[in-house]
Amino acid sequence: MYVQQQVQLKHLNTLNLNAIASHYVQIHQPHDVIEALVFAEQQGLNVLVLSGGSNLLLPQQLQALVVHLNIQGIDLLAEDENTVTVKVGAGQVWHDFVLYSTQQNWFGLQNLALIPGLVGASPVQNIGAYGVEVGEFIESVQVYDRELKQFDSILAEDCHFAYRHSIFKDQPSRYIIVSVTFKLLKHADLKLNYGDLKQAVGDELTAENLQNQVIHIRQSKLPDPKAFPNVGSFFKNPILTQNEFDKIAQQFPNIPHYPQANSNVKVAAGWLIDQSGWKGKQLGSVGMFHKQALVLVNYAEATLADVKNTYNAVQSDVKQKFSIQLEPEPVLYSEQGLIQAHSE
Repeated sequence: MYVQQQVQLKHLNTLNLNAIASHYVQIHQPHDVIEALVFAEQQGLNVLVLSGGSNLLLPQQLQALVVHLNIQGIDLLAEDENTVTVKVGAGQVWHDFVLYSTQQNWFGLQNLALIPGLVGASPVQNIGAYGVEVGEFIESVQVYDRELKQFDSILAEDCHFAYRHSIFKDQPSRYIIVSVTFKLLKHADLKLNYGDLKQAVGDELTAENLQNQVIHIRQSKLPDPKAFPNVGSFFKNPILTQNEFDKIAQQFPNIPHYPQANSNVKVAAGWLIDQSGWKGKQLGSVGMFHKQALVLVNYAEATLADVKNTYNAVQSDVKQKFSIQLEPEPVLYSEQGLIQAHSE
């Protein structure tokens, strides 16, 4: 294990924020995790686990050990007539794994194509798109449990998957994910719940076409982080009670919405931001993308303070117009490498 010091993380976070880590180490094998944690304890450092850098906000200086997961591998564990079970290293690029699964005629993840990040981060946020959430296809998550000081495998039903949520968000400092085990389908069951996707797929009802259309739609709406640094969807789609939704719908009957469990209603955050005048609007070097109001973009050399100023302004305007408090998706870190609330 080789620990580097004073490492620039700008190229390792998709919002392209300048962030200098006092200590940094890459993890290539699960057992390296233990060695890294021992080092951090000896040096009195907090540990920040870095995956693909696509869902986090970093300060300019980090006095912490940044543990960068780079565990690779896709292993077929079992199969039967209807399913295949595969274990995937936490450092595997998510989109590459989705493409590979389709090539292997393993089905279920096609709606999640082109989501940025690594496999190890997918359970944390329970990533989802176009009516599919990754938790539906996770069998278990392999972790190092920092509390019990041992490796463990957490079954999907114990991960408490919900919309953009899991046990790994409830206890962010306890688990380090080293691999994820998926149970995928051998027979395609296409999810075409969203109108624009169903229209794009048309009559060619194949998993490969579904995947291609998802990629095309995402590319048409979402900027490439290499050209326009961003973290994808910046805010969660708010989930309202039926009564809350009915009140808003009386004033805004065209609000895009999607029925949820327990009579709740999910509304489109991008639409709320657009209607509040923020689509294509900048505040200094940070703004909401002109093709998709849900995406916050670093147009120049923005700092974390610049980013905060912009998303706070967006939240304020949406709250004033719709009485809805938008919740940011990316994880915010302090200078000590600790997760902090966006309201702080």
